[in-house]
Amino acid sequence: MLPHLSRQWAHLERLARSWSADISSLFDQSGRMEKLALSTCGIYFDFSKLPLDDQVIDGLIDLTAAADFPGWRRKLACGEVVNPSEGRPASHMALRDPSNRAAIAPALAMAKTVRDGGFGTISDVIHIGIGGSALGPHLLVDALGDPALGGQGDGPRIHVAANIDGGALARAFAAANPATTMIIAVSKTFTTQETLLNLDAAIAWLQAHEVTEPLSRVIAVTAAPERAQERGIRTILEFGDSVGGRYSLWSPVGLPLAVRAGPEIFSALLDGAHAMDRHFLAAPLVANAPVLAALADVWQACFLNRPTRAIFAYDERLRLLAPYLQQLEMESNGKSVARDGTSLPFPTAAISWGGTGTDAQHAVFQLLHQGTHHDPVEFVAVATAGHGLDPQHHRLLLANCFAQGAALLKGRSHDEALAEARGDPALAAARSFSGNRGSSTILLDQLSPDRLGALLAFYEARTFTAGVLMGLNSFDQWGVELGKQVANQLASGKPSGLDPSTMALMRRACLSG
Repeated sequence: MLPHLSRQWAHLERLARSWSADISSLFDQSGRMEKLALSTCGIYFDFSKLPLDDQVIDGLIDLTAAADFPGWRRKLACGEVVNPSEGRPASHMALRDPSNRAAIAPALAMAKTVRDGGFGTISDVIHIGIGGSALGPHLLVDALGDPALGGQGDGPRIHVAANIDGGALARAFAAANPATTMIIAVSKTFTTQETLLNLDAAIAWLQAHEVTEPLSRVIAVTAAPERAQERGIRTILEFGDSVGGRYSLWSPVGLPLAVRAGPEIFSALLDGAHAMDRHFLAAPLVANAPVLAALADVWQACFLNRPTRAIFAYDERLRLLAPYLQQLEMESNGKSVARDGTSLPFPTAAISWGGTGTDAQHAVFQLLHQGTHHDPVEFVAVATAGHGLDPQHHRLLLANCFAQGAALLKGRSHDEALAEARGDPALAAARSFSGNRGSSTILLDQLSPDRLGALLAFYEARTFTAGVLMGLNSFDQWGVELGKQVANQLASGKPSGLDPSTMALMRRACLSG
């Protein structure tokens, strides 16, 4: 443990060892809802069903002071170094500030050019990237770009291809018209193996369909413009080294949304994120949505030994939220050492997983209600539907969402189950629910661009806060590199120094020389 956190950490460990509270009984304490449910930026955050009481919250607030959270938050906001292993600031918040919109202006102008026919008739855009270069833009377009779900998608259709598996690109090709297709290729370094291979395949696809000058149909988005130029690409949008991939959707990386729905929609997304940034920077810690969420995350993962957090979006437009958050949270805080290289002797980032309601209720909720795991669940819902179908669809959707949190908390006693089972003890045991399982609910009043921007900025601030409390660097991702290096070695057909299992797999797949 980091020496300057040892006293606060030891106190929280003592609280965790004695924790046995029934969450329902905590509602008897005065003011619980006022303390643990708050509204900002058009979003209602309800943390009242989580295993927190005043003593735990006080201990966690004490930890924020010991970890110098105010100082690290200031560094983040002011553009100082918060990524010490790479000597960089993290400037994604600055991109959202209206005073700094010049950085995104070229991308908005490019989107307008595409939409207005500056590249000729464009019916389809194939967006090529991987990780944050694909997950963020894909989420934005899926959430805000479908007219059938209330989106503003009147521009070219967007097809996202990330996986190096050719099947991902083949699907994009099948959905697009090559005669009127543009390619957006996103790579921070413009050396990303998957992206460059897919880009070459996309250019070859255009050539095979007799598109003259296919490179004129390519827009590169990168922090290394010279490498894009070396590949013959003339249209390039640049973003800074200090914008990490998983935080990059606010930069020109978010171009697909502006192309699909218009520059105004993208600007509104930035406005919503900036509003959440102001809340994060100014609200008292005990009334600060990202901070409260991070306190609960650290308490549950590090002290109550609940290593996963399930996220379920009860809205089809947010079906990509869980995959997006997996990268944001696990790549940011999935670390085993502190900023100074000290080993961390506790679980760090929770394992994020999830899906879409109500589909998930018929798949994984059995484990959540009656399994031996008691890990927290997060529900994300939107009060207003995006479709024009019978309102009963949305009423039942929200009823199911709220019911899951209530049922996790309430459970069903053995006596209640015994009565339902007509005295059969085995059946009663199977139909009993322990209850007292924590959850949180995030309710947007509508899924507008500004509300989505605020929601994603909330998750970013939450992740950063949790990282500070654990003393780690949320902005590097060295764990990604080793696998890439070994993959390159295997792809060469001449691996060495590897285990017998891997060598046998190489021979079985005819990859070894």
